Amino acid sequence: MNKKLKFYKYQGAGNDFILLDNREKNIHLTEKEIAQLCHRNFGIGADGLMLLENIAHYDFKMVYYNADGNESTMCGNGGRCIAAFAKYLGINKPSLNFYAIDGAHTASINADNSVTLQMIDVPEMNAYADYTLLNTGSPHYVAWLNHLEQANVYTLGKAIRNRDEFGAKGINVNFMTKTPKGLFVRTYERGVENETLSCGTGVTAAAIASTGQATGKFEIAIESLGGALSVQFEKDSATSARQVYLSGPAQLVFEGTIQLTT
Repeated sequence: MNKKLKFYKYQGAGNDFILLDNREKNIHLTEKEIAQLCHRNFGIGADGLMLLENIAHYDFKMVYYNADGNESTMCGNGGRCIAAFAKYLGINKPSLNFYAIDGAHTASINADNSVTLQMIDVPEMNAYADYTLLNTGSPHYVAWLNHLEQANVYTLGKAIRNRDEFGAKGINVNFMTKTPKGLFVRTYERGVENETLSCGTGVTAAAIASTGQATGKFEIAIESLGGALSVQFEKDSATSARQVYLSGPAQLVFEGTIQLTT
């Protein structure tokens, strides 16, 4: 059977995605087909694929799949990109309300076309001697690492992601180091099974973890391999965060059609 798909390719700080308008519910893809579309040699190429769908009481629903074809947990850069995609489709409001796998989100398109996304609150983070665990819509491991620019994040991240303690689904792995303006963060993403140029939930996790036991209001500038991001949040306690916002670029790269043969 042949499937002809209209697609849109977006990127947010180098984290790239295939966007599909599924408001008419006529797109039905298998795990194999999603992986094929995301393949960088035999498909369009992307870190993930998203469907924009209708849902009651919200402007749209975000359905996210990793590059391996499996439906995944929340993607922060993906959330910003799908908000930009919604505006492109004519869902043009000052504040967009959408539903994702981790619940409700709001997003706004800024004057410079960057997107600010409200992330979920983080009710708990667990700090250990060498790393911190927290969930920012997806589960993350965060650790400080010297000489991060030269580090083999693929090898280090893969080993941690596959530790028995994190179960069959594994965990996303982030390494961070301080910069004059904030943080430099690199991430190994499960589901992509590689380092990505940036990870929205990952840089959010790193920003929160970097504050340690401190409380108050924070705005942290993030540098990733794919570009600059910013994370704002409040901490009323050492182990929780609320009013969490992720800001950064979300750009249409190209659009086209592709024929899938199954």
